[in-house]
Amino acid sequence: MSHALADPDLSLPPAGPSGARARRAVKAAQASGRRRLVDPATCERDYSRAEMEFMLAMDAYKQRSGRMFPTWSEVLEVLRTLGYEKPA
Repeated sequence: MSHALADPDLSLPPAGPSGARARRAVKAAQASGRRRLVDPATCERDYSRAEMEFMLAMDAYKQRSGRMFPTWSEVLEVLRTLGYEKPA
C-alpha cells in the first residue's frame, strides 16, 4: 500500500510488465492533449446540440405516445417535426 503513496501520478496503472503498456498509453494520451469523447464511468459522450435536440424530441414522443420502442416511421415523424427534409 505504501508504494501507491510514492507514485506521483495515481491515475497511471501500477508498474510491472502487465501495466507497462497501459502506462505508456495513458502517458501518450495525456501528452497529446487528446480529449476522451466517452466518459468511461458512465459510457456517456459529449453530445452536439442537434443530437441533444433529437434525443429530447424522441423522449417527448415516447412519453406522449406511451410507446417506448417507436417504429422507424415514428422516428421519421419526429425528425420531420424538427424540420428535417430530404433534399430533392
